[in-house]
Amino acid sequence: MNFFLTIILDGLIEASWLFVVALGLTLVFGVLKILNIAHGSFYALGAYVAATTVTLAAAHSLPPAFGFVAMLITVALIASIVGFLLERGLFKLFYGRDEVVLLLVTYAVFLILEDTTKLIWGVNPIYATQPYELFGNVEFAGLYYVGYDLLLIPAAAAIGFAVWFGLNRTVMGKIVLAVIHNEEMSVSMGVRVNRVYAAAFAFGVLLAALAGALTAPKISMQPGLSSDVIILSFAIVVIGGLGSVEGAAVGALLVGLARSASVHLMPQIELFMIYVIMAAVLLFRPEGLFKRETARRI
Repeated sequence: MNFFLTIILDGLIEASWLFVVALGLTLVFGVLKILNIAHGSFYALGAYVAATTVTLAAAHSLPPAFGFVAMLITVALIASIVGFLLERGLFKLFYGRDEVVLLLVTYAVFLILEDTTKLIWGVNPIYATQPYELFGNVEFAGLYYVGYDLLLIPAAAAIGFAVWFGLNRTVMGKIVLAVIHNEEMSVSMGVRVNRVYAAAFAFGVLLAALAGALTAPKISMQPGLSSDVIILSFAIVVIGGLGSVEGAAVGALLVGLARSASVHLMPQIELFMIYVIMAAVLLFRPEGLFKRETARRI
């Protein structure tokens, strides 16, 4: 019994941070129609900035709780600024072009950010474990887990609910949904689409960086971090359906549980299982599990 509970808990922990990354990716695609390959680089940027902030706080003998809060605030600020500047300074120049052109632009940004992180933080692994030790250990149904790991599950659920609530229950969210469904009609109604684009892209970058910050205390930051994440993120949004928040949640759960089960039962097929799930879903639902509704044009 404990064995299966371990698989489920490990899967939920894995799915929690993957969901936050994929949420940003699917939001950017839903609004801007951009398959953002650079999304993994924003995750890595958040992880590196978080590690630097935590290390600086520890070097000045500040409490770990202060370092944890400062980490989240710093990452949110930097990610928002980077996302806004990239959208206004680069991506907006390519709107209306072929989708392949935008895909190549995001790939170029991915390569630039990869080299930038190496230039700033080097190629050696970086660790920032202080927040990981902050919440101690927790006993759950006879199992002992690090409190920080379990904290990721409600944190991801809260972030997902906040995004869903913001999109479906606020005026700004309804404007974003209007732009998603029919951009031309939104413009004719006076919606400033460029502002929606900038805000959506910056928020997508913030989500990716926030996921990087939350996982930074658990992992070692080193080159290649962004490549691993972007592959998993794309798998999740393809399984769930491009542009669907609910799809990102279900896709993250499937990938997280599949990876956890593989690690505990057959570690050699861990990555293979993700592609099996993706192929099985696409075989029966090529548009993903949750196809985003589109407005009927008259």
